[in-house]
Formats: sequence, C-alpha cells, structure tokens
Amino acid sequence: MKIYIDGKYYDKDEAKISVFDHGVLYGDGIFEGIRAYNGRIFRLDDHLKRLDESANAILLKLPLPIKEIEKAIIETVRLNGLKDAYIRLVVTRGVGDLGIDPRKCPRASVIIIVTDIRVYPRELYASGIKVVTSPTRQVSHEAVDPRIKSLNYLKNILAKLDAHQAGAEEAIMLNGEGFIAECTADNLFVVRGGRMLTPSPQDGALEGITRGAVLDL
Repeated sequence: MKIYIDGKYYDKDEAKISVFDHGVLYGDGIFEGIRAYNGRIFRLDDHLKRLDESANAILLKLPLPIKEIEKAIIETVRLNGLKDAYIRLVVTRGVGDLGIDPRKCPRASVIIIVTDIRVYPRELYASGIKVVTSPTRQVSHEAVDPRIKSLNYLKNILAKLDAHQAGAEEAIMLNGEGFIAECTADNLFVVRGGRMLTPSPQDGALEGITRGAVLDL
C-alpha cells in the first residue's frame, strides 16, 4: 500500500503525521470517501467540488489547486493497482500548537489512502441488517452545517456504539426536531407507494454523492 502525504508516497508502516496536526488534536479538517469501480473513479469531479465547498465553509485554504489534488488521487490509485477501491481523501488544517487558533497552522496537509472497505459483513448485503434509532442526535444545522464533511465524526461514532449495544449493525440518527436525518455513515432511502423518499440536507442529511446519483436516476 502506498499512501500520499503532502506530495510524497509512503508505505503503510511509514505513513505518519505530526501529533500537533489540528486534524488529530481537534478534528479540524475535511475529507471525502470516494469509490473506484472497475478502474474508474466514481464522480470524482463531484467529490472534489464538495471538498472545495467544505474547505471554503470552514475557511481552510487548500494547499494545492483542485486539479493537482485530482492528479494526486489518480496517481495514488494507479500506484496501488486496485480496480475496485475505497479512496479516503483527507485535508487537515495542518501542524499548529495546542491552542485551537487555526492561524497557528500555516499550511494544510493532504492525505490520500487507497484501500478496500466493507461497511458491513458481506453476508448482510444479501440478508439485510438490523437497524435501531439512536438517541444520539445529528448536530443542528444552526451550529454546524451537516453538508460539511468534516473530520469530527464523534456523534456518528456514538450512534454506531448505540447500535452495537442494541445488537444492531446500524443506527438511524434524528435531528433536533426528531425527524430522520441519516444513518451513521450512510444516506437513508425509503421506498413507499412506488416513490423513493430520502431526508434533505436541511433535515441534517449529508448531501451524499451517491445520494445525488440515485436521485438523478
């Protein structure tokens, strides 16, 4: 496995970042989870557009132009030789100090990991999964816009723990008003009366790229 960090490639055991990186200290950064199918990266332009929008929303200056990030992703996929892959693109605020002031971080860092991922055990994709409603709520859009794909996923992790404690694989998260927002790492769709329904970003759902592809059908 070759991992890209700020213009260089490292083996998995050698890929490291500073303990003073604000992504580690405070979850200060953004990411995209991108898929490649049969050697083609799925909707890469859409992912990069959302990355740019997330960066602008948290006033994070990308250290590379979007086109350079695109080239780095394609090259990292090529180096890892996977036709079907999960690509994790991470941009952290970068190295600073123990204070939260982002001005102390002079340059953001870009990390690209290409690997395989399966959110649920293989057999559950055929048999279905048990789902519970988590008491952990989605953050209000008045506090943090849920369309920002930030590194701070603590609420989702807590909801996932709620699911595991209830003997389930997944949890549905509600917003502050009690309406369905999303699952811990998935958009949620319901088919009813021949219609496909899904929560909107205004209800706390991530404006998922795959969600958009499904709605385009």
